[in-house]
Amino acid sequence: MMEYVVYVLESEIDGRFYKGHTVDIEKRVKEHNAGKTKSTKGYRPWKLVYFEIFETREEAVLREKYFKTGIGRAFLKEKLNK
Repeated sequence: MMEYVVYVLESEIDGRFYKGHTVDIEKRVKEHNAGKTKSTKGYRPWKLVYFEIFETREEAVLREKYFKTGIGRAFLKEKLNK
């Protein structure tokens, strides 16, 4: 069975966060750090600071959307002690 990972990256340049989902977290972080993602290219390097695993893509997409809301950002801020 395939697992879906919702992840949060932090830019080591300015501390900004990027939220996404994938099935291969190691490969995805490498892609971000290699500059293969337009929206994150200018803020490299990135470090993985948080992730959650889901059984379905639908659950992962919903959780990623939640992290992009005000309440979701507040949750992450508290979770990451920022």
